[in-house]
Amino acid sequence: MKLFAKKILLADGWANEQTLTIEQGVITDITAGYVTGAERANGVVIPGMVNCHSHAFQRAFAGFSEQGSEGQDSFWTWRNVMYKFLGQLSSEDVQVIASQLYIEMLKMGYTRVAEFHYLHHDIDGQNHQNLATMAQAIFAAAEQSGIGLTLLPVLYRFSGFGPQAATDGQKRFINSVAQFNDLVTDCFALAKLQPNCNVGIAPHSLRAVDKSSLLAAVEHVRALDAQAPIHIHIAEQQREVADCLAHYGQRPVQWLLNNADLDRHWCLIHATHIDEQERKGIIASQAVAGICPTTEANLGDGIFPTDEFLLDNGTFAIGSDSHISVNPIEELRWLEYAQRLSKQQRALLATSEQKSVGLNLWQKAATGGAQSTNSNTGALAINKQADLLVLDDSQLRLFAHDDIHLLDSVIFASQGNPVLDVMVNGHWVIRGSEHTLAQDSANSFAKLLARLSA
Repeated sequence: MKLFAKKILLADGWANEQTLTIEQGVITDITAGYVTGAERANGVVIPGMVNCHSHAFQRAFAGFSEQGSEGQDSFWTWRNVMYKFLGQLSSEDVQVIASQLYIEMLKMGYTRVAEFHYLHHDIDGQNHQNLATMAQAIFAAAEQSGIGLTLLPVLYRFSGFGPQAATDGQKRFINSVAQFNDLVTDCFALAKLQPNCNVGIAPHSLRAVDKSSLLAAVEHVRALDAQAPIHIHIAEQQREVADCLAHYGQRPVQWLLNNADLDRHWCLIHATHIDEQERKGIIASQAVAGICPTTEANLGDGIFPTDEFLLDNGTFAIGSDSHISVNPIEELRWLEYAQRLSKQQRALLATSEQKSVGLNLWQKAATGGAQSTNSNTGALAINKQADLLVLDDSQLRLFAHDDIHLLDSVIFASQGNPVLDVMVNGHWVIRGSEHTLAQDSANSFAKLLARLSA
């Protein structure tokens, strides 16, 4: 197919009146001017966004954990409530939730998701006859919705440093290393059965894996794919840092830098509480920092030092994590606003080369997200996958919309969802802000919520 755009954000910047040739989901040519027969995009075209961190089942949990308890709530109390909630979910339930979530992601401009998947076993904690039963639900939801998927089966062994035995609330997560590696192998086989999917792994956190299990899981996935993405929760909470110091004598990121061969295929999720040495170590390793501003705010995690990280040319991606918000615009807005509030300055995440905060953040988050998922996405260029958004001109015209200001207006001034059409891997999945399965999915999801909250 051919797609003509009056205005388009290409890898090297804004361009006017360009025609993309798309074959088998990939951009094979970009031609100046209108090419006969090309479809006309009904608005500004920009690259789709990658969601680097998702726990799909938590979408159904949104809104259930906002009850106060006289200032005693924390990440740790939230986690206990979440454990009780997920104890009710079957594989069929997970598919309903993930399908609804992924349609919502597509509508808001996410075109690929990294699913940090740790809900492995049956409700009673027993193995499914097929180890990958829960993973199959995620694959099915991605196929149904049309979103690109990077599945990250999670290795979860312990409840805390020590190691400490897993709790009853964690029984659905736990695998031996051998069983986990079998699950990963099964997921690689499943990924071959549908397009636009790949598989990596996610050692959950340093409190949930020890050194031997971490390295064994990495060795196994590297044997299957030397470039498979590896994601890990790290330094999300100050208590986590203190516990790591007490057990290992090192801060979490420093321990990881010293004990694992970090490279550009690693993504460090919630590396919130890091010191200068750790920050520079992440950048030197070329690993991606996975930042989830709305979830980190909702859980009271803290603020990642994004300003300093970007000044040193660090690579970052954004994720919606617990899905208290499913909106890349809001994630990027709060990425900047958190820095403004903590530094009491403005426009901190611009650069001398790129004065537009919005443009700088969108491009860097998209390319960083592509790196974090080892996907051929993140920019609109020849030989890149055709993952793109068409923005609604009727909304853009009400705000500053010349090249330098357009994405600033989208991120900081838009009052509604400006995403009109969404293409993933060369296929339209959202047209006129709608998904063909949206109503059926919403009805199924609403019925599920009614049962869960009864």
